[in-house]
Amino acid sequence: MNMNKYIVKISTLVAMALMSVAMNAQQTLTLEQCREMAVENNKTLKQAETKIEMAGYDRKIAFANYLPNISATGAYIYNANDIALVSDATSQKLQNMGTLVHSQTQSFAQNLMTAIKSNPAAALEYANSPMWQTVLGALSQTDMSQTINALGKEIDDAFHPDLQNIFAGAVTVQQPVFMGGKIVAANKIAKLAEELSKTQYEQQYQQVIVDVDQAYWQIVSIANKKKLADAYADLLHKMEHDVDLSVKEGVATESDALQIKVKANEADMLKTKSDNGLTLAKMLLCKQIGLDLNSEIVLADEELSDIPVPQMGAGKDLEQIYADRPETKSLELASKIYDGKVRVARADMMPKIALMAGYSVTNPNLKNGFQKDWGGFFNAGVMVNIPIFHGFEALSKTRKAKAEATLYRTQLEDAKNLINLQVTQLRKQEGEAFEKLTMAQNNLASAEENLRTATVGFEEGVIETNIALAAQTAWLKAHSEYIDAGIELQMLAANLNKAEGNNHVQGK
Repeated sequence: MNMNKYIVKISTLVAMALMSVAMNAQQTLTLEQCREMAVENNKTLKQAETKIEMAGYDRKIAFANYLPNISATGAYIYNANDIALVSDATSQKLQNMGTLVHSQTQSFAQNLMTAIKSNPAAALEYANSPMWQTVLGALSQTDMSQTINALGKEIDDAFHPDLQNIFAGAVTVQQPVFMGGKIVAANKIAKLAEELSKTQYEQQYQQVIVDVDQAYWQIVSIANKKKLADAYADLLHKMEHDVDLSVKEGVATESDALQIKVKANEADMLKTKSDNGLTLAKMLLCKQIGLDLNSEIVLADEELSDIPVPQMGAGKDLEQIYADRPETKSLELASKIYDGKVRVARADMMPKIALMAGYSVTNPNLKNGFQKDWGGFFNAGVMVNIPIFHGFEALSKTRKAKAEATLYRTQLEDAKNLINLQVTQLRKQEGEAFEKLTMAQNNLASAEENLRTATVGFEEGVIETNIALAAQTAWLKAHSEYIDAGIELQMLAANLNKAEGNNHVQGK
Protein backbone atom coordinates (compact mmCIF):
# COMPACT_ATOMS: atom_id res chain seq x y z
CA MET A 1 0.00 0.00 0.00
CA ASN A 2 2.82 2.37 0.94
CA MET A 3 4.60 1.42 -2.26
CA ASN A 4 1.55 2.40 -4.32
CA LYS A 5 1.41 5.82 -2.61
CA TYR A 6 5.11 6.29 -3.32
CA ILE A 7 4.60 5.44 -7.00
CA VAL A 8 1.67 7.87 -7.21
CA LYS A 9 3.79 10.69 -5.74
CA ILE A 10 6.65 9.99 -8.14
CA SER A 11 4.26 9.93 -11.10
CA THR A 12 2.74 13.24 -9.99
CA LEU A 13 6.16 14.90 -9.72
CA VAL A 14 7.21 13.60 -13.14
CA ALA A 15 3.99 14.83 -14.73
CA MET A 16 4.43 18.28 -13.15
CA ALA A 17 8.03 18.43 -14.40
CA LEU A 18 7.00 17.48 -17.91
CA MET A 19 4.25 20.12 -17.88
CA SER A 20 6.78 22.70 -16.70
CA VAL A 21 9.20 21.78 -19.50
CA ALA A 22 6.41 21.95 -22.06
CA MET A 23 5.34 25.39 -20.80
CA ASN A 24 8.93 26.63 -20.88
CA ALA A 25 9.44 25.25 -24.37
CA GLN A 26 6.53 27.34 -25.64
CA GLN A 27 7.67 30.77 -26.88
CA THR A 28 5.56 33.90 -26.98
CA LEU A 29 6.66 36.18 -29.81
CA THR A 30 5.70 39.71 -30.71
CA LEU A 31 5.67 41.06 -34.25
CA GLU A 32 8.91 42.99 -33.66
CA GLN A 33 10.63 39.87 -32.31
CA CYS A 34 9.55 37.90 -35.37
CA ARG A 35 10.93 40.62 -37.63
CA GLU A 36 14.27 40.70 -35.80
CA MET A 37 14.60 36.90 -35.88
CA ALA A 38 13.73 36.78 -39.59
CA VAL A 39 16.32 39.43 -40.42
CA GLU A 40 18.93 37.61 -38.31
CA ASN A 41 18.34 34.21 -39.90
CA ASN A 42 17.44 35.03 -43.50
CA LYS A 43 20.06 33.49 -45.82
CA THR A 44 19.30 35.88 -48.66
CA LEU A 45 20.01 38.84 -46.39
CA LYS A 46 23.27 37.24 -45.28
CA GLN A 47 24.26 36.90 -48.94
CA ALA A 48 23.37 40.55 -49.47
CA GLU A 49 25.57 41.49 -46.48
CA THR A 50 28.43 39.55 -48.05
CA LYS A 51 27.92 41.46 -51.30
CA ILE A 52 28.18 44.75 -49.37
CA GLU A 53 31.45 43.54 -47.87
CA MET A 54 32.74 42.53 -51.31
CA ALA A 55 31.79 45.92 -52.74
CA GLY A 56 33.78 47.58 -49.95
CA TYR A 57 36.84 45.58 -50.94
CA ASP A 58 36.31 46.57 -54.59
CA ARG A 59 36.28 50.22 -53.52
CA LYS A 60 39.60 49.75 -51.70
CA ILE A 61 41.05 47.97 -54.73
CA ALA A 62 40.04 50.88 -56.97
CA PHE A 63 41.62 53.40 -54.56
CA ALA A 64 44.89 51.43 -54.61
CA ASN A 65 45.37 52.49 -58.25
CA TYR A 66 46.14 56.01 -57.03
CA LEU A 67 49.17 54.70 -55.10
CA PRO A 68 52.60 53.75 -56.48
CA ASN A 69 53.24 50.15 -57.41
CA ILE A 70 56.41 48.91 -55.70
CA SER A 71 57.78 45.47 -56.50
CA ALA A 72 60.95 43.47 -55.96
CA THR A 73 62.27 40.86 -58.37
CA GLY A 74 65.03 38.29 -58.03
CA ALA A 75 66.42 35.91 -60.64
CA TYR A 76 69.06 33.23 -61.13
CA ILE A 77 70.17 32.03 -64.58
CA TYR A 78 72.37 29.05 -65.34
CA ASN A 79 73.99 28.94 -68.80
CA ALA A 80 75.15 25.53 -69.99
CA ASN A 81 77.84 27.15 -72.17
CA ASP A 82 79.96 30.10 -71.23
CA ILE A 83 79.75 33.29 -73.26
CA ALA A 84 82.72 34.55 -75.39
CA LEU A 85 82.96 38.05 -76.85
CA VAL A 86 85.63 37.00 -79.44
CA SER A 87 86.00 34.03 -81.77
CA ASP A 88 88.16 31.03 -80.94
CA ALA A 89 90.76 32.07 -83.61
CA THR A 90 91.11 35.53 -82.11
CA SER A 91 91.35 33.99 -78.68
CA GLN A 92 94.28 31.82 -79.81
CA LYS A 93 96.05 34.85 -81.28
CA LEU A 94 95.64 36.78 -78.04
CA GLN A 95 96.98 33.92 -75.95
CA ASN A 96 100.05 33.47 -78.29
CA MET A 97 100.55 37.16 -78.98
CA GLY A 98 104.09 37.22 -77.39
CA THR A 99 105.32 34.26 -79.45
CA LEU A 100 104.01 35.83 -82.66
CA VAL A 101 105.62 39.19 -81.85
CA HIS A 102 108.97 37.54 -80.93
CA SER A 103 108.97 35.50 -84.13
CA GLN A 104 108.31 38.53 -86.28
CA THR A 105 110.94 40.56 -84.39
CA GLN A 106 113.62 37.90 -84.96
CA SER A 107 112.67 37.65 -88.60
CA PHE A 108 112.88 41.41 -88.96
CA ALA A 109 116.30 41.51 -87.26
CA GLN A 110 117.68 38.79 -89.55
CA ASN A 111 116.33 40.49 -92.66
CA LEU A 112 117.86 43.79 -91.56
CA MET A 113 121.32 42.25 -90.97
CA THR A 114 121.17 40.58 -94.39
CA ALA A 115 120.31 43.87 -96.02
CA ILE A 116 123.16 45.67 -94.18
CA LYS A 117 125.71 43.05 -95.15
CA SER A 118 124.69 43.17 -98.79
CA ASN A 119 125.20 46.96 -98.91
CA PRO A 120 128.91 47.97 -98.48
CA ALA A 121 128.07 51.52 -97.39
CA ALA A 122 125.56 50.29 -94.84
CA ALA A 123 127.95 47.60 -93.65
CA LEU A 124 130.71 50.21 -93.20
CA GLU A 125 128.39 52.52 -91.27
CA TYR A 126 127.18 49.59 -89.08
CA ALA A 127 130.79 48.59 -88.37
CA ASN A 128 131.70 52.16 -87.32
CA SER A 129 128.49 52.67 -85.18
CA PRO A 130 128.43 51.01 -81.71
CA MET A 131 124.88 52.24 -81.24
CA TRP A 132 123.54 50.29 -84.19
CA GLN A 133 125.45 47.25 -83.10
CA THR A 134 123.93 47.51 -79.59
CA VAL A 135 120.38 48.04 -80.88
CA LEU A 136 120.46 45.23 -83.40
CA GLY A 137 122.16 42.93 -80.92
CA ALA A 138 119.53 43.63 -78.25
CA LEU A 139 116.76 43.21 -80.84
CA SER A 140 118.00 39.78 -81.84
CA GLN A 141 118.80 38.56 -78.36
CA THR A 142 115.83 39.92 -76.33
CA ASP A 143 112.92 37.42 -75.75
CA MET A 144 109.62 39.12 -74.49
CA SER A 145 107.33 36.33 -75.67
CA GLN A 146 106.38 35.02 -72.20
CA THR A 147 105.52 38.48 -70.87
CA ILE A 148 103.46 39.41 -73.91
CA ASN A 149 101.75 35.99 -73.88
CA ALA A 150 100.71 36.59 -70.27
CA LEU A 151 99.35 40.01 -71.19
CA GLY A 152 97.47 38.54 -74.15
CA LYS A 153 95.95 35.86 -71.91
CA GLU A 154 94.66 38.53 -69.52
CA ILE A 155 93.09 40.36 -72.45
CA ASP A 156 91.57 37.10 -73.69
CA ASP A 157 90.15 36.36 -70.23
CA ALA A 158 88.52 39.77 -70.24
CA PHE A 159 86.76 38.75 -73.47
CA HIS A 160 85.54 35.53 -71.76
CA PRO A 161 83.42 36.74 -68.77
CA ASP A 162 82.14 34.05 -66.42
CA LEU A 163 78.43 34.24 -67.19
CA GLN A 164 77.56 30.61 -66.52
CA ASN A 165 75.90 31.53 -63.18
CA ILE A 166 74.09 34.86 -63.15
CA PHE A 167 72.31 36.41 -60.17
CA ALA A 168 70.12 39.50 -60.54
CA GLY A 169 67.71 41.52 -58.44
CA ALA A 170 65.67 44.70 -58.89
CA VAL A 171 63.31 46.99 -56.98
CA THR A 172 60.97 48.96 -59.26
CA VAL A 173 58.49 51.77 -58.61
CA GLN A 174 55.69 52.75 -60.99
CA GLN A 175 53.50 55.79 -60.34
CA PRO A 176 50.61 56.62 -62.69
CA VAL A 177 50.42 60.33 -63.46
CA PHE A 178 47.62 60.51 -66.01
CA MET A 179 45.52 57.55 -67.13
CA GLY A 180 42.96 59.48 -69.15
CA GLY A 181 40.66 59.83 -66.12
CA LYS A 182 40.22 56.06 -65.82
CA ILE A 183 41.35 55.78 -62.20
CA VAL A 184 39.09 58.61 -61.03
CA ALA A 185 36.10 57.15 -62.88
CA ALA A 186 36.80 53.64 -61.54
CA ASN A 187 36.85 54.95 -57.96
CA LYS A 188 33.51 56.70 -58.44
CA ILE A 189 32.04 53.52 -59.93
CA ALA A 190 33.31 51.47 -56.97
CA LYS A 191 31.68 53.85 -54.48
CA LEU A 192 28.41 53.78 -56.42
CA ALA A 193 28.56 49.97 -56.60
CA GLU A 194 28.92 49.83 -52.82
CA GLU A 195 25.86 52.07 -52.43
CA LEU A 196 24.01 49.87 -54.92
CA SER A 197 24.74 46.75 -52.88
CA LYS A 198 23.35 48.52 -49.80
CA THR A 199 20.13 49.47 -51.58
CA GLN A 200 19.76 45.89 -52.81
CA TYR A 201 20.13 44.74 -49.21
CA GLU A 202 17.47 47.26 -48.18
CA GLN A 203 15.13 45.99 -50.90
CA GLN A 204 15.52 42.41 -49.71
CA TYR A 205 15.13 43.57 -46.08
CA GLN A 206 11.79 45.24 -46.85
CA GLN A 207 10.56 42.09 -48.59
CA VAL A 208 11.51 39.98 -45.56
CA ILE A 209 9.58 42.36 -43.27
CA VAL A 210 6.47 42.14 -45.47
CA ASP A 211 6.66 38.34 -45.66
CA VAL A 212 6.97 38.04 -41.87
CA ASP A 213 4.11 40.48 -41.28
CA GLN A 214 1.85 38.54 -43.60
CA ALA A 215 2.75 35.21 -42.00
CA TYR A 216 2.25 36.70 -38.52
CA TRP A 217 -1.18 38.15 -39.21
CA GLN A 218 -2.19 35.01 -41.08
CA ILE A 219 -1.60 33.06 -37.87
CA VAL A 220 -3.59 35.63 -35.88
CA SER A 221 -6.43 35.27 -38.38
CA ILE A 222 -6.44 31.47 -38.25
CA ALA A 223 -6.13 31.45 -34.44
CA ASN A 224 -9.17 33.73 -34.10
CA LYS A 225 -11.11 31.63 -36.58
CA LYS A 226 -10.11 28.55 -34.59
CA LYS A 227 -11.53 30.11 -31.43
CA LEU A 228 -14.61 31.01 -33.41
CA ALA A 229 -14.93 27.42 -34.69
CA ASP A 230 -14.51 26.08 -31.15
CA ALA A 231 -17.22 28.37 -29.80
CA TYR A 232 -19.49 27.52 -32.72
CA ALA A 233 -18.98 23.78 -32.20
CA ASP A 234 -19.58 24.07 -28.44
CA LEU A 235 -22.80 25.97 -29.08
CA LEU A 236 -24.05 23.39 -31.55
CA HIS A 237 -23.17 20.49 -29.27
CA LYS A 238 -25.09 22.21 -26.45
CA MET A 239 -28.05 22.63 -28.80
CA GLU A 240 -27.68 19.00 -29.82
CA HIS A 241 -27.87 17.93 -26.18
CA ASP A 242 -30.88 20.16 -25.53
CA VAL A 243 -32.72 18.89 -28.64
CA ASP A 244 -32.06 15.28 -27.67
CA LEU A 245 -33.70 15.97 -24.33
CA SER A 246 -36.57 17.70 -26.08
CA VAL A 247 -37.06 14.72 -28.42
CA LYS A 248 -37.25 12.40 -25.45
CA GLU A 249 -39.86 14.68 -23.87
CA GLY A 250 -41.77 14.83 -27.15
CA VAL A 251 -41.47 18.58 -27.71
CA ALA A 252 -39.04 18.27 -30.65
CA THR A 253 -38.80 16.04 -33.69
CA GLU A 254 -36.10 13.72 -34.93
CA SER A 255 -35.76 16.00 -37.95
CA ASP A 256 -34.72 18.86 -35.66
CA ALA A 257 -32.15 16.63 -33.96
CA LEU A 258 -30.73 15.47 -37.30
CA GLN A 259 -30.38 19.03 -38.59
CA ILE A 260 -28.40 20.03 -35.51
CA LYS A 261 -26.24 16.86 -35.70
CA VAL A 262 -25.30 17.71 -39.30
CA LYS A 263 -24.34 21.25 -38.31
CA ALA A 264 -22.41 19.94 -35.30
CA ASN A 265 -20.44 17.55 -37.52
CA GLU A 266 -19.69 20.43 -39.92
CA ALA A 267 -18.47 22.50 -36.96
CA ASP A 268 -16.20 19.65 -35.83
CA MET A 269 -14.75 19.43 -39.36
CA LEU A 270 -14.23 23.20 -39.31
CA LYS A 271 -12.33 22.82 -36.00
CA THR A 272 -10.10 20.15 -37.53
CA LYS A 273 -9.34 22.32 -40.56
CA SER A 274 -8.57 25.33 -38.39
CA ASP A 275 -6.23 23.23 -36.20
CA ASN A 276 -4.35 21.95 -39.25
CA GLY A 277 -4.26 25.40 -40.82
CA LEU A 278 -2.88 26.95 -37.63
CA THR A 279 -0.17 24.29 -37.38
CA LEU A 280 0.93 24.80 -41.00
CA ALA A 281 0.87 28.60 -40.67
CA LYS A 282 3.08 28.44 -37.57
CA MET A 283 5.46 26.08 -39.34
CA LEU A 284 5.79 28.62 -42.16
CA LEU A 285 6.52 31.41 -39.66
CA CYS A 286 9.08 29.22 -37.86
CA LYS A 287 10.83 28.65 -41.18
CA GLN A 288 10.96 32.38 -41.86
CA ILE A 289 12.34 33.33 -38.42
CA GLY A 290 14.87 30.50 -38.22
CA LEU A 291 13.22 28.20 -35.66
CA ASP A 292 12.69 24.47 -35.92
CA LEU A 293 9.50 23.74 -37.85
CA ASN A 294 8.02 21.85 -34.91
CA SER A 295 8.72 24.61 -32.36
CA GLU A 296 5.84 25.52 -30.09
CA ILE A 297 5.20 29.25 -30.52
CA VAL A 298 2.42 31.58 -29.42
CA LEU A 299 2.02 35.05 -30.90
CA ALA A 300 1.38 38.02 -28.67
CA ASP A 301 -1.68 39.05 -30.74
CA GLU A 302 -2.98 35.51 -31.10
CA GLU A 303 -5.27 35.65 -28.06
CA LEU A 304 -6.72 39.10 -28.76
CA SER A 305 -10.48 39.20 -29.18
CA ASP A 306 -10.25 42.22 -31.49
CA ILE A 307 -7.78 42.60 -34.34
CA PRO A 308 -5.68 45.75 -33.67
CA VAL A 309 -6.09 48.52 -36.20
CA PRO A 310 -2.73 49.63 -37.65
CA GLN A 311 -1.64 53.22 -37.12
CA MET A 312 -0.92 54.71 -40.49
CA GLY A 313 1.28 57.78 -40.75
CA ALA A 314 0.62 60.84 -42.86
CA GLY A 315 0.76 60.24 -46.59
CA LYS A 316 4.13 60.97 -48.20
CA ASP A 317 4.56 62.90 -51.40
CA LEU A 318 5.76 61.00 -54.44
CA GLU A 319 9.21 62.57 -54.56
CA GLN A 320 9.89 61.45 -51.00
CA ILE A 321 8.61 57.97 -51.84
CA TYR A 322 10.92 57.82 -54.88
CA ALA A 323 13.81 58.82 -52.64
CA ASP A 324 12.97 56.14 -50.03
CA ARG A 325 12.20 53.24 -52.36
CA PRO A 326 15.29 51.01 -52.81
CA GLU A 327 14.17 50.08 -56.33
CA THR A 328 14.40 53.67 -57.59
CA LYS A 329 17.64 54.25 -55.69
CA SER A 330 19.10 51.13 -57.30
CA LEU A 331 18.14 52.27 -60.81
CA GLU A 332 19.51 55.78 -60.18
CA LEU A 333 22.80 54.32 -58.96
CA ALA A 334 22.91 51.90 -61.91
CA SER A 335 22.50 54.78 -64.39
CA LYS A 336 25.29 56.71 -62.64
CA ILE A 337 27.51 53.63 -62.74
CA TYR A 338 27.07 53.35 -66.51
CA ASP A 339 27.75 57.07 -66.87
CA GLY A 340 31.04 56.30 -65.12
CA LYS A 341 31.65 53.40 -67.50
CA VAL A 342 31.32 55.88 -70.36
CA ARG A 343 34.24 57.83 -68.85
CA VAL A 344 36.22 54.62 -68.37
CA ALA A 345 35.68 53.62 -72.01
CA ARG A 346 36.59 57.14 -73.17
CA ALA A 347 39.82 56.95 -71.14
CA ASP A 348 41.02 54.12 -73.38
CA MET A 349 41.28 56.67 -76.18
CA MET A 350 43.36 59.10 -74.09
CA PRO A 351 47.16 59.18 -73.67
CA LYS A 352 48.60 57.65 -70.52
CA ILE A 353 51.63 58.89 -68.58
CA ALA A 354 53.48 57.06 -65.80
CA LEU A 355 56.74 57.58 -63.92
CA MET A 356 59.15 54.67 -63.44
CA ALA A 357 62.22 54.22 -61.25
CA GLY A 358 64.25 51.24 -60.15
CA TYR A 359 67.44 49.95 -58.61
CA SER A 360 69.07 46.79 -60.02
CA VAL A 361 71.91 44.60 -58.74
CA THR A 362 73.75 41.83 -60.62
CA ASN A 363 76.44 39.26 -60.05
CA PRO A 364 78.64 39.24 -62.26
CA ASN A 365 78.95 42.98 -61.89
CA LEU A 366 77.80 44.76 -65.08
CA LYS A 367 79.44 47.99 -63.92
CA ASN A 368 82.88 46.42 -63.44
CA GLY A 369 83.62 44.24 -66.44
CA PHE A 370 81.54 41.25 -65.31
CA GLN A 371 83.64 40.70 -62.21
CA LYS A 372 82.42 38.07 -59.74
CA ASP A 373 80.96 40.49 -57.23
CA TRP A 374 77.73 42.42 -56.68
CA GLY A 375 77.14 45.75 -58.36
CA GLY A 376 74.05 47.95 -58.60
CA PHE A 377 72.75 50.96 -60.48
CA PHE A 378 69.73 53.29 -60.36
CA ASN A 379 67.43 54.15 -63.28
CA ALA A 380 64.41 56.41 -63.77
CA GLY A 381 62.17 57.32 -66.66
CA VAL A 382 58.79 58.41 -68.00
CA MET A 383 56.46 56.18 -70.01
CA VAL A 384 53.93 57.67 -72.42
CA ASN A 385 51.37 55.56 -74.26
CA ILE A 386 49.28 57.13 -77.00
CA PRO A 387 46.62 54.89 -78.58
CA ILE A 388 46.36 55.47 -82.31
CA PHE A 389 44.08 52.85 -83.85
CA HIS A 390 42.56 49.59 -82.66
CA GLY A 391 39.62 48.96 -84.91
CA PHE A 392 37.32 51.54 -83.21
CA GLU A 393 37.13 49.25 -80.14
CA ALA A 394 37.27 52.06 -77.56
CA LEU A 395 34.72 54.13 -79.50
CA SER A 396 32.31 51.18 -79.62
CA LYS A 397 32.75 50.61 -75.87
CA THR A 398 31.94 54.25 -75.20
CA ARG A 399 28.78 54.13 -77.28
CA LYS A 400 27.68 50.88 -75.66
CA ALA A 401 28.12 52.37 -72.16
CA LYS A 402 26.08 55.42 -73.19
CA ALA A 403 23.29 53.16 -74.47
CA GLU A 404 23.28 51.18 -71.20
CA ALA A 405 23.09 54.40 -69.15
CA THR A 406 20.12 55.52 -71.27
CA LEU A 407 18.47 52.12 -70.78
CA TYR A 408 18.64 52.39 -66.98
CA ARG A 409 17.31 55.95 -67.03
CA THR A 410 14.33 54.72 -69.06
CA GLN A 411 13.77 51.87 -66.61
CA LEU A 412 13.89 54.40 -63.77
CA GLU A 413 11.08 56.45 -65.34
CA ASP A 414 9.01 53.28 -65.81
CA ALA A 415 9.64 52.27 -62.20
CA LYS A 416 8.47 55.67 -60.93
CA ASN A 417 5.23 55.36 -62.91
CA LEU A 418 4.63 51.86 -61.52
CA ILE A 419 5.35 53.02 -57.96
CA ASN A 420 2.90 55.90 -58.39
CA LEU A 421 0.24 53.45 -59.58
CA GLN A 422 1.00 50.98 -56.77
CA VAL A 423 0.86 53.58 -53.98
CA THR A 424 -2.36 55.10 -55.33
CA GLN A 425 -4.00 51.67 -55.55
CA LEU A 426 -2.94 50.64 -52.04
CA ARG A 427 -4.14 53.92 -50.53
CA LYS A 428 -7.57 53.47 -52.11
CA GLN A 429 -7.66 49.85 -50.93
CA GLU A 430 -6.73 51.03 -47.43
CA GLY A 431 -9.72 53.39 -47.37
CA GLU A 432 -11.98 50.59 -48.58
CA ALA A 433 -10.55 48.26 -45.91
CA PHE A 434 -11.34 50.77 -43.14
CA GLU A 435 -14.94 51.04 -44.41
CA LYS A 436 -15.19 47.25 -44.65
CA LEU A 437 -13.93 46.89 -41.06
CA THR A 438 -16.51 49.40 -39.80
CA MET A 439 -19.33 47.58 -41.61
CA ALA A 440 -18.05 44.21 -40.34
CA GLN A 441 -18.12 45.54 -36.75
CA ASN A 442 -21.72 46.73 -37.20
CA ASN A 443 -22.76 43.43 -38.79
CA LEU A 444 -21.10 41.48 -35.96
CA ALA A 445 -22.93 43.49 -33.32
CA SER A 446 -26.23 42.84 -35.10
CA ALA A 447 -25.44 39.12 -35.56
CA GLU A 448 -24.54 38.74 -31.87
CA GLU A 449 -27.79 40.35 -30.79
CA ASN A 450 -29.71 38.19 -33.29
CA LEU A 451 -27.97 35.06 -31.97
CA ARG A 452 -28.73 36.00 -28.36
CA THR A 453 -32.42 36.53 -29.17
CA ALA A 454 -32.64 33.31 -31.23
CA THR A 455 -30.90 31.27 -28.53
CA VAL A 456 -33.26 32.51 -25.83
CA GLY A 457 -36.26 31.87 -28.08
CA PHE A 458 -35.02 28.38 -28.98
CA GLU A 459 -34.48 27.47 -25.32
CA GLU A 460 -37.98 28.68 -24.51
CA GLY A 461 -39.41 26.74 -27.46
CA VAL A 462 -40.83 29.73 -29.32
CA ILE A 463 -38.28 29.67 -32.19
CA GLU A 464 -37.82 26.81 -34.59
CA THR A 465 -34.57 24.97 -35.08
CA ASN A 466 -34.00 26.32 -38.58
CA ILE A 467 -34.22 29.91 -37.34
CA ALA A 468 -31.77 29.22 -34.49
CA LEU A 469 -29.33 27.52 -36.86
CA ALA A 470 -29.63 30.41 -39.31
CA ALA A 471 -28.82 32.87 -36.51
CA GLN A 472 -25.76 30.83 -35.56
CA THR A 473 -24.62 30.65 -39.19
CA ALA A 474 -25.10 34.41 -39.58
CA TRP A 475 -23.10 35.01 -36.39
CA LEU A 476 -20.30 32.74 -37.63
CA LYS A 477 -20.22 34.50 -41.00
CA ALA A 478 -20.25 38.00 -39.44
CA HIS A 479 -17.48 37.14 -37.00
CA SER A 480 -15.38 35.56 -39.76
CA GLU A 481 -15.86 38.64 -41.98
CA TYR A 482 -14.81 40.87 -39.08
CA ILE A 483 -11.60 38.86 -38.62
CA ASP A 484 -10.93 38.92 -42.37
CA ALA A 485 -11.46 42.69 -42.53
CA GLY A 486 -9.02 43.30 -39.66
CA ILE A 487 -6.37 41.02 -41.12
CA GLU A 488 -6.83 42.53 -44.59
CA LEU A 489 -6.19 45.95 -43.10
CA GLN A 490 -2.99 44.69 -41.44
CA MET A 491 -1.82 43.15 -44.73
CA LEU A 492 -2.55 46.37 -46.61
CA ALA A 493 -0.65 48.34 -43.97
CA ALA A 494 2.40 46.10 -44.44
CA ASN A 495 2.26 46.40 -48.23
CA LEU A 496 1.69 50.17 -48.09
CA ASN A 497 4.67 50.63 -45.76
CA LYS A 498 6.80 48.74 -48.26
CA ALA A 499 5.37 50.67 -51.21
CA GLU A 500 6.13 54.01 -49.52
CA GLY A 501 9.62 52.87 -48.46
CA ASN A 502 8.91 53.09 -44.71
CA ASN A 503 10.55 49.79 -43.69
CA HIS A 504 14.03 51.19 -43.29
CA VAL A 505 16.91 48.91 -42.34
CA GLN A 506 17.55 48.94 -38.60
CA GLY A 507 21.12 48.99 -37.30
CA LYS A 508 22.83 48.89 -40.71
